[in-house]
Amino acid sequence: MSWMKWLPWRYLVKRMADRHGFLDPIALLAKLHSFAQPSEVGEPIELLRAGVVFHARGLINSRVIQHNLDWVWPYWVERQFDPNDRAFIPRAFSITHINLSNRNWTAVGQPDIETLPVVDPRGLVTPLYDGWSLDGWLLADDGRCLLPSRCKTSRQWLELDGETPCVVTESELDGLHLVSRARVIMQAGRPLCELVLQGRSQASGSLVLSLRPANPEGVAFIHRVNLKPHRDGWQVEGRHPVMFSKPAAHHHVSDYRQGDVHIHLADIDDQNEGRCDVGLVTAAALFPVQPGETTELTVTVPLMKSSEVAPWASSWPDTLAGHARLECPDAHWQFLYEAALRSLVLHSPADVYPGPYTYKRFWFRDAAFIIHALLCTGMTERAERALIRFPGRQQKSGYFRSQEGEWDANGEVLWILQRFQAITGRPLSGDLIESVTRGADWIQNKRLSPSLDSPHAGLLPAGFSAEHLGPNDYYYWDDFWGIAGLKAAAELVQAGDPDASERFAAGARDFTASVDASLARCEQRLRRPGMPASPYRRLDAGAIGSLALGYPTQLCDPDDPRLLDCVEYLLANCFVNGAFYQDMIHSGLNAYLTLHVAQVLLRAGDGRYLELMDAVAGLASPTGQWPEAIHPGTGGGCMGDGHHVWASAEWVLMVRNCFVREEGDRLILCAGVPARWLEQDQPIRFGPAPTGFGPVTVSIQPNPGGEPKVTWEGDWHAEEPVIEVRLPRASP
Repeated sequence: MSWMKWLPWRYLVKRMADRHGFLDPIALLAKLHSFAQPSEVGEPIELLRAGVVFHARGLINSRVIQHNLDWVWPYWVERQFDPNDRAFIPRAFSITHINLSNRNWTAVGQPDIETLPVVDPRGLVTPLYDGWSLDGWLLADDGRCLLPSRCKTSRQWLELDGETPCVVTESELDGLHLVSRARVIMQAGRPLCELVLQGRSQASGSLVLSLRPANPEGVAFIHRVNLKPHRDGWQVEGRHPVMFSKPAAHHHVSDYRQGDVHIHLADIDDQNEGRCDVGLVTAAALFPVQPGETTELTVTVPLMKSSEVAPWASSWPDTLAGHARLECPDAHWQFLYEAALRSLVLHSPADVYPGPYTYKRFWFRDAAFIIHALLCTGMTERAERALIRFPGRQQKSGYFRSQEGEWDANGEVLWILQRFQAITGRPLSGDLIESVTRGADWIQNKRLSPSLDSPHAGLLPAGFSAEHLGPNDYYYWDDFWGIAGLKAAAELVQAGDPDASERFAAGARDFTASVDASLARCEQRLRRPGMPASPYRRLDAGAIGSLALGYPTQLCDPDDPRLLDCVEYLLANCFVNGAFYQDMIHSGLNAYLTLHVAQVLLRAGDGRYLELMDAVAGLASPTGQWPEAIHPGTGGGCMGDGHHVWASAEWVLMVRNCFVREEGDRLILCAGVPARWLEQDQPIRFGPAPTGFGPVTVSIQPNPGGEPKVTWEGDWHAEEPVIEVRLPRASP
């Protein structure tokens, strides 16, 4: 209502705050905003909403966990709250208690199924999104109890050779041996989360299945659980069935006041129902274990109805048929590539997501990189299915909005659409072309006037960067993507609208001139050509965003001094343990950003790219995943999703570019193949790898002591391109 604008809100809020002894929130916000460049959007409401939800969970954790450390908590809690563990974090003045040391989990699932259970590093399974969990324990009659989350000798790995990927966790303690296997299976067209527990003990005891009101983020409420009449399952909250493969011999439940069910495992009396007003029901179903024998229990949880499964859903073999295959002598690289491919599949059921849990949301930025990896490995239909959904998120103004205040999205969308057209050799549909035109016009209209007398003349406005480059600013990351988007749009509309094509091409040239002029001023100010994050910043970790000039947009030559000097600065000042350390917000080692640096080095013919690839390979979890940011001390995740799919996409793209890379009018083959691979005699292959010239398969026959032989087979869209072979230690 317009009359509300006349009310003295600022005065009333200030007076209320003063009256109750609080800081003036309006003055405080104004002070916070003074650290950033003025912009039309302060912080995206989506990000604020996500942060509030995240810390609300952390606030609950602070009220529950530290006062009940005799409970059996997830692995991250057991480590982070242990003063003798290097993952320990003092709680003192922390208002919220969140997972900052071991944000690691692995998604399991089936292609095109939206629901993705996650498994933590000790086998705790969370079947439903942000829900309760299932844990397996082994209890001996003499009182010994194997609890994987407290076990120091557990092992975990990802099996890829079966019908569906399976996370296996093995724990041992004083003659007790427990193995859990978690995966998603299809049964009568319906996906089920399956947990198989195998327990073996030298003495008699019980295999324990425990229902836990917690997950990798903390407390997850359970108010009610019922044991089914035949003792072969639970009904959780009256609507979620958990089915056992055999009846429980004993069954116990507990609530918050009585403590964790773990302390009641030896009780004589059974309970068939548990309720807790607080929401911390715990339950345990016990199954007898005979000395020296293995007891097995299969537990299944329905994830959705068969009618809710997408009609295009397919099996793992069908989904992976025809993709770009890697054959190499490095078993670890091979495993990481295979695991990354499956991560891409799991997180692209229709839209694409950068993670199964914390980041199970849509961003154009992440989507562009993930879809590019899908395209470059031959999963074209999956990529196209995601791309055709983009116009539905475009506003009337032409803005591709995933969250307000981010100006890179339009450029990323137009760039990936051009890559789709080039790689497939197929023109875009009319709807997509219309979307391209509106998106390019938005970039043109959004730019600031080039005639401004300021370092940001002609750039995109100051905005919030979810690349975590710092406070609102005029980020070159946004500008490089804007230029790439205009160049892509010029190519995409050229056949149908030559006038618009020239308009966008001219806009890209003018935009480039503005950025070059701004960077020239930075060079004078900084006395070196390296590119800061914005015209007003010194060189710092935020400069990682400016590498977009070289990767993936290829807006400059591989040896552009601005690009290479930026890399040298980052390598000298922003690397820890061989990986890029983002000290703003992430405060951890970043696998995917390390690979951005490696891509620039590879393109420049600098052999240090391999050191970075090896460092990233060493940072992977035992299941072949990377959290978004990695704790330099624990090696566990410290920020973002514990299964970060953008990182998986970057590993796939890095491996692909080691074998085949487009550079202008030519293909570069084998430039990143490690020399150590050529010291054995097994064949090395990659392909068919889609490119802008058509798919190509590259084969190398090593010849220790002699010249290796490189062959390729292409299915070109038109004429065969110029091809350069750049094996290490050999002339091109």
